[in-house]
Amino acid sequence: MCGIAGEVARGRSADLGAIAKMADSMVPRGPDSGGFWAQDGIAFGHRRLAIIDLSSHGQQPMHDPDLGLTVAFNGCIYNYPQLRQELIGKGYRFFSHSDTEVVLKGYREWGERVVEHLFGMFAFAITEVDSGRVLLARDRLGIKPLYWTEVSDAIRFASSLPALVAAGGVDTEIDPVALHHYLSFHSVVPPPHTILRGVHKLPPGTLMRIEPDGTRTQHTYWEPIFERSAERADWSENEWEEAILASLRTAVERRLVADVPVGCLLSGGLDSSLIVGLLAEAGQHGLATFSIGFEAAGGEEGDEFKYSDVIARHYGTDHHQIRIDTARMLPALSGAIGAMSEPMVSHDCVAFYLLSQEVSKHVKVVQSGQGADEIFAGYHWYPPMAHAADDDPRAALASYRQAFFDRDHTALNTMVAPAWRLDADIAGDYVLEHFAHPGAATATDRALRLDTTVMLVDDPVKRVDNMTMAWGLEGRVPFLDHELVELAATCPPSLKTAHDGKGVLKEAARKVIPHEVIDRPKGYFPVPALKHLAGPYLDLVRDALHSDGARARGLFNPTEVDRLLAEPNGYLTPLRGNPLWQLGLLELWLAHHVDGAATR
Repeated sequence: MCGIAGEVARGRSADLGAIAKMADSMVPRGPDSGGFWAQDGIAFGHRRLAIIDLSSHGQQPMHDPDLGLTVAFNGCIYNYPQLRQELIGKGYRFFSHSDTEVVLKGYREWGERVVEHLFGMFAFAITEVDSGRVLLARDRLGIKPLYWTEVSDAIRFASSLPALVAAGGVDTEIDPVALHHYLSFHSVVPPPHTILRGVHKLPPGTLMRIEPDGTRTQHTYWEPIFERSAERADWSENEWEEAILASLRTAVERRLVADVPVGCLLSGGLDSSLIVGLLAEAGQHGLATFSIGFEAAGGEEGDEFKYSDVIARHYGTDHHQIRIDTARMLPALSGAIGAMSEPMVSHDCVAFYLLSQEVSKHVKVVQSGQGADEIFAGYHWYPPMAHAADDDPRAALASYRQAFFDRDHTALNTMVAPAWRLDADIAGDYVLEHFAHPGAATATDRALRLDTTVMLVDDPVKRVDNMTMAWGLEGRVPFLDHELVELAATCPPSLKTAHDGKGVLKEAARKVIPHEVIDRPKGYFPVPALKHLAGPYLDLVRDALHSDGARARGLFNPTEVDRLLAEPNGYLTPLRGNPLWQLGLLELWLAHHVDGAATR
């Protein structure tokens, strides 16, 4: 796991000063070392978190003069030992034991189709030194981020949005389309948009070719199909459970590849508990596990230690309970917001930030349970989708909107100032178009596909990447192994929505872990103080919404802001979020990453 940056300039040498600024802003992503490579109009920068091949041979950017290729790589290729042997068999000679060199030589052997051979999480840039062509690539599920921008006579890219802003020359005006997504689609801004008009993100499963003249072309190389498979048409429930368990077991074992110890985040829920159980099966005795808890607020409990303790005792893990009092959480908010590549309203962010801080003192790599709810239908809005006609995307949209959207189009236009109101129902139109796209058999399949390929990427997965990498910690997510995702996509939705959600996963889990953590009520990563705003947290939000920067931007209707401030905990969104926190978080993020960058 690392941070990458680069520039492809036209008619001039690459701006090494800009590359240095981008790399410097990403030191937390790669605290172990850094490097640069440049030739004519192309330059790459890199910050390294050493996980595989800890020697200097794994340093990046990695240049192979014999092949005429240079790469800047972020992520981990779990099948790199097998690919390395395959490439050695084809006559390639290696100077390192890193997965980065496998990507480099794999590109020479397979060209752009190298991505089809890679099992893992990745974002990388490869340049052909002779031709001056650059290829940007992002993994199938978007686990690793990749942002890009166009500045006068160059294209720049980086692992984080703030890195691009740090280099200067970026249009930092608010993107009105992104703003409408943020305020209605539960703060999810689908690619290529970001909240800033001048910054874009490469979609998951996508390649971007950049020619020497600046011409760009994009190609989607992977799309999961949410339809029933002919060869699995007669599978029994037990056969589905066995197949899913076997695939998850493989995914967990793949994510043990490392030259440093691998731990596990343990919330006490089904997903992380099952990962710990499978790691124990794989022989990981004395596994380091980590749980976090907060003080209760508003009558809501702030920890789930009673469940994580069951698993820790059952498997004899080296367990760490991390207790965070309210006094510590408030100062950490600034750090968590600083670690966000984009505004993320989920209360979990500060929890992951503080958890990652503590975990990074013990290990450099952890497995985590994110993704199971989207892959196996764990959320409450999936069962009602079954009542929407499979051939009617609008009925599916109506059901999905009622459960997931924070505001309807009218309420959104009331919330924003007149200058930011749009006639189009941006988020509704986007979801409708996604639902109408072929490759999903039922209304439930449509929702699962949307959440797997869009919501998951730009909420839970981004949260894990940003908050772990803020502390030089690599997070691995076995539920997003692409083979497991492809298998689950073909599973009948009724098996997934059974037993109040994740039915097929729950039944599979009974073969591995204690029933206490399977049959418990569904839990979340609770951070009560951000849901029930009061005291210094409410003051922080009020100050942000009344700041000079907020007034200059003029995003929100002052009457609506005053109404929310007068009754800060008056109502919650359908997903139990505080709408006042959503507004405040956006202004806090802009103050840190845009207003702050202008003064630095």
